[in-house]
Amino acid sequence: MKKTPITLPLFLFCCLLQSAIHAQPLQLMGYSEAASQAQIKLEQQFDSHITTANQDQWMKRLAARPHHPGSAYGLENAKFMEALFRSWGYETRLEEFFVLFPTPKVRKLELVSPTKYTAVLQEPPFKEDATSGQTKEQLPTYNCFSADGDVTAELVFVNYGVPADYEELEKRGIDVKGKIVIAKYGGSWRGIKPKVAAEKGAIGCLIYSDPEGDGYFHGDVYPKGAFKNDQGVQRGSVLDMPIYPGDPLTPGIGATKDAKRLERADATTLMTIPVLPISYGDAKPLLAALSGPVAPESWRGALPITYHIGPGPARVHLKLEFDWKLTPIYNVIAMMKGSEYPDEWVIRGNHHDAWVNGASDPISGMVAVMEEARAVSELAKTGWRPKRTIVYCGWDAEEPGLLGSTEWAEHHAAELTQKAVAYINTDGNGRGFLYASGSHTFEKFFDQITRAVTDPQTGISIFDRIKARDLVDGKAEPKSFKLGAMGSGSDYTPFIQHLGIAAFNLGFGGEDDGGEYHTIYDSYDHFTRFKDPGFHYGVTLVKVAGRTTLRLANAEYLPLEFQNSAQTIGGYVEDLMKLADNMREQTQKQNRLIREGHYKYAADPTLTFIVPAPKDEVPYFNFAPLQNAMARLKDQADAYEKALSNSKMNKEKAAVLNQLLKNMERALTRSHGLPGRPWYKHHIYAPGQYTGYGVKTLPAVREAIEQRQWKEVQPQIDILAEVLTTFAKEIEKAVLFAR
Repeated sequence: MKKTPITLPLFLFCCLLQSAIHAQPLQLMGYSEAASQAQIKLEQQFDSHITTANQDQWMKRLAARPHHPGSAYGLENAKFMEALFRSWGYETRLEEFFVLFPTPKVRKLELVSPTKYTAVLQEPPFKEDATSGQTKEQLPTYNCFSADGDVTAELVFVNYGVPADYEELEKRGIDVKGKIVIAKYGGSWRGIKPKVAAEKGAIGCLIYSDPEGDGYFHGDVYPKGAFKNDQGVQRGSVLDMPIYPGDPLTPGIGATKDAKRLERADATTLMTIPVLPISYGDAKPLLAALSGPVAPESWRGALPITYHIGPGPARVHLKLEFDWKLTPIYNVIAMMKGSEYPDEWVIRGNHHDAWVNGASDPISGMVAVMEEARAVSELAKTGWRPKRTIVYCGWDAEEPGLLGSTEWAEHHAAELTQKAVAYINTDGNGRGFLYASGSHTFEKFFDQITRAVTDPQTGISIFDRIKARDLVDGKAEPKSFKLGAMGSGSDYTPFIQHLGIAAFNLGFGGEDDGGEYHTIYDSYDHFTRFKDPGFHYGVTLVKVAGRTTLRLANAEYLPLEFQNSAQTIGGYVEDLMKLADNMREQTQKQNRLIREGHYKYAADPTLTFIVPAPKDEVPYFNFAPLQNAMARLKDQADAYEKALSNSKMNKEKAAVLNQLLKNMERALTRSHGLPGRPWYKHHIYAPGQYTGYGVKTLPAVREAIEQRQWKEVQPQIDILAEVLTTFAKEIEKAVLFAR
């Protein structure tokens, strides 16, 4: 058929038609059509109250001085926020806990042979950064919860220091027992590096930021550009949070003043060897002094040296000593009680502590929480009240290991289990694309929000901008927004993974790269130059998170659905089966190559190469219980969707249904928790034991397979099948009430 050219009038007609289509009433999940229109109007009023000026002013105030846990300015900031929330009409209080928070007394690192070098261990101030010279108040560069130690040994370069890197070392006949290792930041969470090093027998660990990661390899360094200069150092905790986060001395209970505490020697999350972060300026002389095999190509960074592994001849002396003190911390809790469901809580949080000034991490996210709460309070001045109670939280001591949020969640566990509907988290924020992870029962609900908020740089919805990026990157066109699975690394962890409270973690980024993370240069000056100039994405985050809060608080019935969740979990189950099959095939292939001598013959005979020992074969597992549970789950997910679409919802029915839906996430937990780490009770999402922040889905089964613990696999398959069956039964109850 011959195509007819579109004339201008026809083009305008098409545009008007498209606008009319988009202007049609949108029924929000959890709302009737009439309630949807009222909610959309409320959100337009909410948007009208949001400003950039407040976020700018508050960031400058909150990041004006270092405010780590226990600092004078940290308490001053908490009191400042408490006063603001109270002035906006919230019932506000500070909750105090007492946590273990070690700070350095002695830090010494020196190369003692074959040449001499004493590490600087100090970040220089710059005139371009007004707060970088506050040296008397700054925490020095260190890894919190490192062990004390005074050790001297040969140095070994271990790449990222993850288990796979040690397998490469073993092939080269290199043993780190009795050695000090040096690892690059990246590849896993920092706490995994000394953990694995200690398991392999190392007596000390150094972690440095290679310029390939966030230095001159990517762009101009600070203060000319955003990236890490040669003396910038990433501070950070090395608490073994995959075992449990929070205060190491009070696992499972709130760290109140009179709480029963473990002896420090009995705390299983404390690191057992000394570990210190250093700059690439301090790392370069140490790495340059190594000999031994040249590092594999994938291990090499961007320093102007040949990367050798060692061991030696470089020998280093590392001496660390800490003040192991209990420190008071202060959570800011602000509550606006709901008009209809006061005992159903929507909780919105971000932390306020920082390693130093912390403009990006966390203040950029904290000022968004504050502006959201202020805009909500403006709505309340008109006589409006949320149906459900909204609780705004400013957590202290997140940086050392989610201490403030974990202690609060543990201390209030019974009340939260009874009342909490969802927890909405932000942390740092910047310019770019929306990233969001969360409970997949809320995925369709959140997809509507991504289409309702406009990207400030392009004028299209934030979903359409993500779609454009995916298409340009050669990915399939997304039909809806997909929530990521939740690992760890921020304050949502105790809510979803310990208490089974549905959660979100939200923020923008991707166009705000820099090397300021956990350095003295994470400042107001750096942020307003490089991260989000003008706070336009700060406003956008308020709109996204604010809609999430308001829609959950006002919904007639909680906007959960189960088809997306069932599909996602079903994908995880398929991944498990493929993982077992692939490992079986790879093990068989590798063992054949070992038996037939191919590894030996393919190796360079002038270099040391130790042929790996054959691995035990991967047995076959019975996944039928999981497959049967998934079939039932998908059936009930479909039944709930059908029941809801045909339902004549009224207030009484909604009230009963809400009580069932509120507890759905908890059906995915078990009181006994995960193997070897009972604090983590969620059986769908958990941080990996050797990834830290990175998520492991269906973690009990997945990690049993990955770690070749064959006797554990089938029992964990059966437990997971029972969890999913229980989840399906709870949905079945909701189906009966939704009809």
